[in-house]
Amino acid sequence: MSVDTQDMKIVHRVFRRETRLLMELVADVAPGDTARAQVIADHFRLYRLGLHNHHEGEDELLWPPLLARVDLEADIVLRMEAQHERIAATLTRVDAAVTAWEAAAGADERDTLVAALSEHRAVVLEHIDDEEATLLPLAAKHITEQEWASLGDHMVNNTPKLTLFMLFGAVLEDADPAERALVLSGLPTPARAIWHVFGRPRYARYIRRVRG
Repeated sequence: MSVDTQDMKIVHRVFRRETRLLMELVADVAPGDTARAQVIADHFRLYRLGLHNHHEGEDELLWPPLLARVDLEADIVLRMEAQHERIAATLTRVDAAVTAWEAAAGADERDTLVAALSEHRAVVLEHIDDEEATLLPLAAKHITEQEWASLGDHMVNNTPKLTLFMLFGAVLEDADPAERALVLSGLPTPARAIWHVFGRPRYARYIRRVRG
């Protein structure tokens, strides 16, 4: 029986959406509007934390067992590792650009940041498209359900609880009813109740502020 890897495609949708929106949101900030720049810079850091924890979970919990169990397909896993390194390099450039921009929200710094985000988005899209086409079918065959579930546990255990609501809201934002049920089924009943009562309205307020 193969593992259902559909939940990773739902997570990947967040990275596709947010890398596009971050470029648009930064480009729309008027020169000198440091208050708005701060909001968008903080949102980038939330996105960055989610991406970092997602990739760290794969690096630590997914690649090692896969490499131990595959032979001819090892090149796929090694390619994923190399793509993670390229994404990390683009994030280093975005980090520097965000810091320079948010200080005074200058037009030149804004344009530099948009260019850095564009480069980052291109590398992220290349990676997740490749991962969905080649790596997920491999994981479905060679990874146990417990090993797959450990990826979600890693995200939960390495994310501050209030931040987790924001990331959870981002994942559910574009999910259809079946996908939403799949994601929520991974939560204990008390956590689902907390999400509906507290997390969902909190995320709605947050994302309205971010997107203006």
